[in-house]
Formats: sequence, structure tokens, C-alpha cells
Amino acid sequence: MLLAGGDAAGDILVCAEGLSFWGGVDPETGRIIDVHHPAHGENVSGKVLMMSTSRGSCSGSGVLLELALNGLAPAALVFCEDEEVLTLGVLVSERIFGRSVTVVRLGRAAYAAMAGERRAEVSGARLVSAGVDVALMRADVGALRLEDRDRAVLAGDVGEAARTAMEIVCLMGVAQGATALMDVTRGHIDGCILAHSANLIFAEKMAAMGAKVTIPTTINAISVDRQNWDTQGVSTDFGGRASRLADAYVAMGARPTFTCAPYLLEDRPKRGECVGWSESNAVIYANSVLGARTPKHPDYLDLCIAMTGRAAVSGVYADAGRVARRVVEVAVPAGADDAFWPLVGWLAGKASPDRVPLLVGLEEAAPSTDDLKGLCAAFGTTSGAPMLHIQGVTPEGGQAPSLDADRVVLGSKDFAAAWRELNTTDEAVDLVAIGSPHVSLDEVRVLARLLDGKTLADRVDVIVTIGREVLSAARAEGIVAGLEGIGVRLLPDLCWCSITEPVFPNAARVLITNSGKYAHYAFGLSGRKVRFGGLAACAEAAVTGRAPAVLPGWL
Repeated sequence: MLLAGGDAAGDILVCAEGLSFWGGVDPETGRIIDVHHPAHGENVSGKVLMMSTSRGSCSGSGVLLELALNGLAPAALVFCEDEEVLTLGVLVSERIFGRSVTVVRLGRAAYAAMAGERRAEVSGARLVSAGVDVALMRADVGALRLEDRDRAVLAGDVGEAARTAMEIVCLMGVAQGATALMDVTRGHIDGCILAHSANLIFAEKMAAMGAKVTIPTTINAISVDRQNWDTQGVSTDFGGRASRLADAYVAMGARPTFTCAPYLLEDRPKRGECVGWSESNAVIYANSVLGARTPKHPDYLDLCIAMTGRAAVSGVYADAGRVARRVVEVAVPAGADDAFWPLVGWLAGKASPDRVPLLVGLEEAAPSTDDLKGLCAAFGTTSGAPMLHIQGVTPEGGQAPSLDADRVVLGSKDFAAAWRELNTTDEAVDLVAIGSPHVSLDEVRVLARLLDGKTLADRVDVIVTIGREVLSAARAEGIVAGLEGIGVRLLPDLCWCSITEPVFPNAARVLITNSGKYAHYAFGLSGRKVRFGGLAACAEAAVTGRAPAVLPGWL
């Protein structure tokens, strides 16, 4: 199927693993910067880029748009599985900015044949190379059964912005194989980080067109502490543009929550509630832990859904899309601490990159909600799946997997190997990075206990990123004053995936984090070397300036 674009040609670059464009591709050069990816160092610009599907962050659509606006996008994207994030970035680029990238989805046999070729061309609705010639059917909105209200929006009866949003919702529905649209009750906007200019250009373009959300909608973390950035050394240019980006979504009617963990808000989705969320960790948590329903909507589609209150009936909105198709057996090492849970998520994502897994063997370990938060976030860095089940733990973990589900086993050797891969440098640490996703109130309490009566090591910065509501609650308990009294910085609104210098300490060369997600992305995003460990290990590093390079005792 030809999902977008038209004629294109280029050399083929095959990614044996799915690639997250956000944190994985430099939008200013097109180079693959994910050091954990087999194609690290390759350049996607002008290539016929092939992968089964993408993975990782919903923000990849914004990176794709930035590449297209810079003239650095791939000539074509070729998938053999359902793919939403990059496809959506292309649709926005094409429909709103007039910059096309060709997107093709092939059957597995044709994909395998094309992957063995050196160069390919799309011409006249055919994909051809030296030894392959495949006819392509173009995606058509006519394949959807629409209600009269949908047709009215598509006809422009409620304005150009709403018409454009509905058109993109419908085109993505066709790409997802949907036949109808459905109502959703709330949204969460992810594309509000000023990681590149495209996010600001898109938001201000839609606001200028008169875009308004029609359902309750929250906003993800942004790139600055909205109320204090001008006292933190942030340049007027960057702070001003980051604020404009946040203001554009507020002007469109979204609530200024500025958190990447909307499930920590007092008002959170209920089991079975259909919502339209972006932000990969939040989507996985909502589906897996809350039992709500939302595909991993890519950036920009989240706004289109919030504007229309409509989404395509596809994926995990339906019961069939939530069935586990792989069983991951986990052997829990004796004495495992909280670092175990991000490792489980990271490894489970690698073991199930393209399907919903059922994790077994974890029930007696009794994970807390914070353990599950860390697991879901790490899972989202290595898998394209929007959810997982944990037998005996998550709401739908008691359901049987599909009859054709296969099995994977994760044991101590796998966890030790993962720990080594995420710990890539020596013992000296000069930055402790907590809060990816944003910390919960319980995590702040634990950190305060770990650091009670302690003094931070010289030249070690400790920064905690936190949502506004959680910060207010922690302040009311008196926790914040104690932490700030010893030099810990608690920053609202932004998170580690959006922090830039000078808020990110310029002199820092090695950081330690308790987040599997940030441990995966940090080098590509910041250029700093990374250590990973549990919250106690992070607190110890804050006091000593060191993180022992040996495996933790439980490994």
C-alpha cells in the first residue's frame, strides 16, 4: 500500500531493528545517533529506509517533520508491519507544509525480497528494483465508514483547522486498517518539547488556523521551567520559543499540566476508558497498569484527535489488539532492588519489539506502581508495542495469550548483560538525574529519606524533574525544603528528555540515573556518558561522587 507521497528513489538502508527517530536520529543531519542501534552512525537522508516498523517515542513524528522541513528526510519509508509514528509525521509534512515523503507498507515476502536489493524506486504506484516489482494501492479515505458529523468536519463546516485535523485522523485510520471512527474522552499532547523547530512551527500554524480542542486535554513536559526559566540562565531566544510552544497549546484549550506522567494526576483514566494519548511511557502505563485504552498515538495526531474527539477504531482500542502474542518468562534474581524493574522493561521490549507481551514470573515480586512506571517507560524505548501484561499484577494480566504465542525466557545472565550495556563508563559521577518519567510523591519521599542527614559531594549536581501537582504536594509535606536545603534541585514542567544546557549542568561529563528510559537515550541526547542504578545507588553517588563499576550484588 502507498500511504503517502509519490515517486521517489534512493539507495536502500535496512534496519534490522526498529528505530526510534526521537533520540535515535539527529534532525539536523539525518545521522542515526542511538548508540544501542545496529545502524548507529548511518544516515537516513535520501535513503529508501526499510524497517519492519518503528519503535520508541511518539515524538519521532516531529523529528521526521523537522527532517522534511530541512530537506533531510528519507526518500521513502518502507514497512511490513503497522506503523504510525513516522507515517503521521509524513502526513503532517505533506498535508500542512507541502513537503512529501513516500511511505509504503509491503507484505512480508515482498519486504524480504526488497531488503536484499541495493537501490529502489517508487514510480507510477509501483515499487521497483533490480529484482523486485510490486504494484501499490494508494490509501483512500473512502475506505472508512464515516458519520454525518465526520463528513461535515471534512467538508470544512467547522473551520479549516478542524478539517485538516479530521483529514489526518481519517488518513491515519486507513493506514491502520480501520473501517470506522470512535469517540474518545480525553487527550494528552506530547509534541510540546522544543527539541527542534518543527514542533513550534506546527503548533503555531495550527493555533493561527483557529485550532481548538473539544475534549479535556493535558500537556506533556515542555523544555523549560515555565515560571522560572528566565532566572536559570536560559537564553531569551530559547526560553521565549519554548514558552511560545507551550502557550500555543494552552491557547488551543489544553490544560497546562506540563507532565510526562499524566497518570500521576488526581484525575486519571479509568479501566476501559478510551482516550487519545501520546508520550510513549504514558500510553504504555495507561493501557497496562490502568487498563484504559489508547494506541501510542504519534505527536501531532494527538492534537488532531483532541480537536475532533475522534480516533480510528484500531489496535488496542479493540479487544483483539490487546491480546498477548508473546510470553516472556522472567526469573527474578534474589535480592533484586528497584533497578530490576527498568531492566525488565528494557529487556522485555527487546524480546517483544512488535507485539504485546505477557510477562510471567513477577507476581510474587509484588511491583509497586513506581516499579511499574519504570518498567513501562523502559519498555517503550525498545518496543513499538503500546502495552504489556503482567500475569497476576496488571488488570488484564489474567487473560490467556493467543494460541500461536511463542515464549522467551529472561534470566540473570540477561539482566547482567543489560546492566553492562546501560553502564558504559567508569566510577566517577558528577550528575544525578532523577525523574524520567516525572517522579511520584512516593519517590520524592524515598529520596528524601536516603539523603536525610547527608551532604552532597563537591561538584555533584542532583536534579529531580517533577510534575507541578506532585511538587505542590511534596512542598506541602515539607519534603522539598529539606531536599533543597542540601542542594537538590526539583524542577517542574521539563523532564530529562527535554533538558538542555545551562539547566543541564555544562560541566557534567558522567551522569547516573534510575531511569532505564533515560539511560538508553541520554548519550544520544546529551553526549554524556551514563551510569544506571536504583534510587539508593543514585543517592549514594550523590554523596560520594562515585558509582561502583561492579555488578550489583543481586546480579
